[in-house]
This record gives sequence, C-alpha cells and structure tokens, in this order.
Amino acid sequence: MKEILNQLIEYKTLDKRISKEVLMNLAQGKYNQSQVSAFLTVFMMRSITVEELEGFRDAMLELCLPVEIEEYDAIDLCGTGGDGKDTFNISTLSSFIVAGAGQTVAKHGNNGVSSVCGSSNLLAYFGYQFTHDLDELRRSLDEANICFLHAPLFHPAMKNVAPIRKELGVKTFFNMLGPMVNPSFPKKQLVGVFNLELARLYGYLYQQTDKEFTILHSLDGYDEVSLTSHFKMISNLGEELVSPDQIGFTPLTQSDIYGGESVQESAKIFESVLKGNGTQAQNQVVTANAGMALYCANQKEGKINAIARAKESLESGKALEAFKRLTNNKTQISVN
Repeated sequence: MKEILNQLIEYKTLDKRISKEVLMNLAQGKYNQSQVSAFLTVFMMRSITVEELEGFRDAMLELCLPVEIEEYDAIDLCGTGGDGKDTFNISTLSSFIVAGAGQTVAKHGNNGVSSVCGSSNLLAYFGYQFTHDLDELRRSLDEANICFLHAPLFHPAMKNVAPIRKELGVKTFFNMLGPMVNPSFPKKQLVGVFNLELARLYGYLYQQTDKEFTILHSLDGYDEVSLTSHFKMISNLGEELVSPDQIGFTPLTQSDIYGGESVQESAKIFESVLKGNGTQAQNQVVTANAGMALYCANQKEGKINAIARAKESLESGKALEAFKRLTNNKTQISVN
C-alpha cells in the first residue's frame, strides 16, 4: 500500500488491474485502518479515472454474493449520494412508485454515510427486516414487485471499510460505486450522480455493457431530478439537457425537497407522500424521478407517458400498496 499511496500522492493514476487488486486486498483486510483512510482520502481530493472506477467495480462485483433474479427483469433506482443536499428519500419513494406502476424493482441501498438518512435507515425505521434469503427476495418480487438489497448483506467483504467510512462521514469513491455494484446485476438501471464528470464516466462504462440505462444529474448539484434546475440525462439514446417545464413540472426550490435533520423527519415525509398527503413539490419530484425510471425501462413510451404512469401509481395508492406488500403487511406505516 505504501507504494500505491506514493504513486497517488505524486498525482499518478492506477490502471484497471492494480485498482482491482488494491480493492480486493482492502476488502480482505490486508491494509491497516490508517492506510485505508489515506487511500480513501486521496480520492476525495482528486478525480477518479475510468480505469480506476472500472477496477474498483470489478472487484466489488467479484466479491459480492450474487442474487439470481434475472427472469424478473428488474430495474434499480440508485443515486450515488454525496451531493450534500439533504433531500428526503426521493429514490426510495420513487422505487415504490415504479413498483406500483408495474415495473419490477431490485432496489440496492445502504445506510446514510454522508447523508442523514439512507434508504436502509428509512426501511429499518419502519421495522423492515433486511434479508439475503433468495426465496424471500423472490417472494417480495412476486407479491410487491420490489425487493430491497441491503448492501452490507451482499458485500460482506466491505465490513473492513464500513467503520472507516462512518468515522470519516464524507463521500468517498464507494459512493460512486454503489449504483454499479447491485448484486442482482440488473439489465435496467436509473442512476443519479453528484457531478457531470462522474455522469460521463458512468455513461462511458455503461456503454460497454448491454444495460438499458439512464444517468441523471441536476445542474445545481443534485444526484437526481430535483426540478430545481435543468438536468442532464445520459442514456443508450445519447445525451440531452432537460428543463422541468419540458416534462410538465414547475421549477422547485431547495427548501421544497429538504428531508429534515433526522431519520424520523425523513420517515414522516416518506409516509406523508406515500399516503397521498405530500406537498405538491414533494409529489412532483418523486413523480419526475419515478417517471424517468419507467422511461428508462421502456423508452418507446416516451417521457410524458412514463411520468403519467408514475403519477397514477402514486395517486391511486398502488405505490403504498407495494410498500405494504414488501413488508408483508407486518410493518405499520405510522410515525408518531
């Protein structure tokens, strides 16, 4: 690791093979905490290259516990996080809307590291029990059209890194990797990223695969469609800049989509939106993101039709029903 750190400190980069080897060693506990912290810190201070990202991704996928659900043709909605915007759980809510609209979802998620409330924090708050049991995951897909893949259960080798990430409390390259390492290897993927540079790295790597993908970045820094500005879309069909009004929405402000300062506050918003009591702004932003996911899964229907399906799923209560079915009706969606 000393040689690797010296190389990085000298502003040199790693090739794909070395990147993969380093992450494999890191996951297997071959480096001490100080070395791991230093390694993570370097990548907070400079851009990551395509080869480095590709090597890290390949190591994570090789080490993961795979989930064999190919026949469900599920989509993942996952943001990198790390945008520092403290929104409510837009991608998690959008996942249930997508499931309610009839598209299967394999949602990859984790506890928040650089944010107040990650998708795993939220579901745990409501009493959902994470599982890696394949039969249970298949049951969820059959009954609710969605399964939830809590990252630590499927990436056990990362247990050596998790405490360090938590102590650092800031985004690291693991944020960049999250959407790329869904253990179910989905063929459809909606990804939100925190800057344009990363959007283009993702676009390049996904173009080398057979995925149907859509990468989103709002120009004012959000890793999703925030409706607070124009947003960039990169997909199999190319790259485009989209404004809120082009997809039928009015511009929002940052305060409109703020998620609060605790898991409980985020959970209250989650409950309110699912029950049909969200603000107009909250409803718009989750509908926009769910619509983009449905569009990603079936681009032939167009953005406006996909958004209409998302809106119907939320307003009809189908999204709420998907949540209830995922939790086997044991979780009471009630926040005091």
